[in-house]
Amino acid sequence: MAANFPQFTLRIPKEQLDKLHYISEYNARSCNRELELLIRLHIRDFEKAHGKISKEDIENLNK
Repeated sequence: MAANFPQFTLRIPKEQLDKLHYISEYNARSCNRELELLIRLHIRDFEKAHGKISKEDIENLNK
């Protein structure tokens, strides 16, 4: 299933990555799953404040 997901490279300072690993292990998640959760929560909060992001919005951004 994971092979169907696009990959994204993230560059962050080692100290932040180490802390992210600590938090994800504390929460019994992989680092990837922890990031997915944080992204989902951020999108939810953004859409709550600014309205749903539609496919049309995304297509207009990519023009």
